[in-house]
Amino acid sequence: MTQQEPVRRARNATRQAAARAARQPWVRPLARLGYVAIGAVYALIGVLALRLAFGLGGEATDQRGALREILEAPFGRILLGLVALGLAGYLLWRIIEAVLDVEDKGGDAKGLLVRAGYVISGLLAGGLGLSAARLALGGGDSGDSGDNARSWTARLLEQPFGVWLVILLGAVVIGVGLFQLYQAWKGTYRDKLAWDRMSADERSAADRVARVGLVAHGVVLGITGWFFVRAALNVNPEEAGSIGDALTELAAQPYGPWLLGAVAAGLIAFGAFRFFEGRYHHILAR
Repeated sequence: MTQQEPVRRARNATRQAAARAARQPWVRPLARLGYVAIGAVYALIGVLALRLAFGLGGEATDQRGALREILEAPFGRILLGLVALGLAGYLLWRIIEAVLDVEDKGGDAKGLLVRAGYVISGLLAGGLGLSAARLALGGGDSGDSGDNARSWTARLLEQPFGVWLVILLGAVVIGVGLFQLYQAWKGTYRDKLAWDRMSADERSAADRVARVGLVAHGVVLGITGWFFVRAALNVNPEEAGSIGDALTELAAQPYGPWLLGAVAAGLIAFGAFRFFEGRYHHILAR
């Protein structure tokens, strides 16, 4: 037996497990629920920020803050349970996408990088889903995403080459934000949708919310990434932050309420685009 044989067997076993999961009848509805759950969270973040911009008592918060807001709603624990279930489904779907290469990204360096991004996206959603499940079951709050970002930044800065690791993290987040701006400009988000199954009105609506939403989310990610870079350059983890901190930063600028209101509306649109993905994802809609 060669040294690579155990690795090859483990890879094959993973692929077979992913293939079995993909064939289950509950996978697609659960994956769709995941897109809807993510969309609802971002739409709620946008609504709260929009209320803050208009002076109606909202707040600049992040994904975990949105979960706490859901908990306070009627039937909040049930809604949080559905969010947790959906985010677990999204995690499973992203792993299936990466392992089985259902998007046909290939096995070259670029393809593997994209597929690794699917896994990271799924894991982030899974972590948020775990927080939702804990809140739904009456467990402790996992804290603000900004506090978590500062905690992880502090840990990274303590490592060898920690400053460069945090700069790299910030650069990756900024890069994702720039990529979303590119998607909005070039319209490549359409590749993710079963365009032929949508009516003319649905295509028009999807175009509008996708472009506006991707720009707003890209801007927020860019600011969040800069927080990490700034924290590394100043060797101060307290300067790291999350989406909520990015929205607060916008509100503090000249014409802050206008800037915050525009980005908040964009985040609502971003949530709506996730709804479209859940309904018309080009693979899930087959």
